[in-house]
Amino acid sequence: MKKECKISLPFYKIAYAACFVILLSLIRGVYVSREVGIALEPQIALLASVFCADTYVAEIIAKRSEVWRLYPPKKKLLAIYTRLFLQISFLFLLAAAGYGLFFLFQKPTLFANAVHEAAQFLVFLASVLITIAFWSILANTLACVFRNMWLAIGACLLLWIITNSSLGVRYLGKWNVFSYTFREINGSGDFSWLCGKVVCVFVGIIAIAALPRIIKKRG
Repeated sequence: MKKECKISLPFYKIAYAACFVILLSLIRGVYVSREVGIALEPQIALLASVFCADTYVAEIIAKRSEVWRLYPPKKKLLAIYTRLFLQISFLFLLAAAGYGLFFLFQKPTLFANAVHEAAQFLVFLASVLITIAFWSILANTLACVFRNMWLAIGACLLLWIITNSSLGVRYLGKWNVFSYTFREINGSGDFSWLCGKVVCVFVGIIAIAALPRIIKKRG
């Protein structure tokens, strides 16, 4: 675990991810507390794509691919799953901290009591965890297929641009992976945006299930 932590969470990745969230909370203006989750989710998704794209290719980048190829498939999969878990956990904690930073720097207006604010925060945590897991798994899977992190990041960026746009809202609606971001914030009783999160979970499960075959084929 300690070895995988060093590989998946080197200092430079921790530093740029933390700087990204701090800068975002400083420059992305929000007026009311309900806008905080909207400001964070798409950007955290983009960060997760970049952050986790090298989960598989780290061995190639570090010129350890010859040794990596000697590992049995189960050991490779265990290493990838462990690294993904560590990265997703870190990004989740960073997103939770980023939520608090918006209140520290932006001081948005609170339009609900403490109980509602806490519930809103918990809903955000659930949503952003699924978002982080989806984009992290997708970036890693594409990197395994292409054996290239930059192609994986580019593919994720293209999907991010499409789904995080008016085009995505118009044609995907509640099934958009960013349905939480585009939900009606004044309609707190509307949970149709959960459909988009179901899509994230479904695609993520398929990607994880396909990973053993991809690793076996790509090495």
